[in-house]
Amino acid sequence: MSRRTARDYAYKLIFQSLFHETDEADEAEQAAMFADTSLSDDDRDYMREVVDGVAAHRDDIKACIMRNLKNFTYERIFKPDLAALYLATYEMKYGGIPAAVAISEVVDIVKMYGSESSGKFVNGVLAGVFKETEDK
Repeated sequence: MSRRTARDYAYKLIFQSLFHETDEADEAEQAAMFADTSLSDDDRDYMREVVDGVAAHRDDIKACIMRNLKNFTYERIFKPDLAALYLATYEMKYGGIPAAVAISEVVDIVKMYGSESSGKFVNGVLAGVFKETEDK
């Protein structure tokens, strides 16, 4: 259960970073999330790795997402969906998380925070990301 919570927190921090000039999330909110006692040290490490990794690879992840959009522009992506795409793309390309897990987990997250069509949209884009990462 705590890994799911850690992934949810990482998603929220990535979402928040989409609205800031820098890659840094609000320090007070970030501190509160890291202080959650239900998280293990491994879960906190995972959160740091994902948030820092997305920031470090932002341009590559963005390019990967853009290559896998079908009849849609990057600028039109709903921000909750975009945060999910960044999270799962990072996990698949750099985080060593199996694609099926990364996709399933973020589709569940985006169904909570996104629109009615978010799950289908995110799943479709990530299917392309998965194919691209498997081809390499």
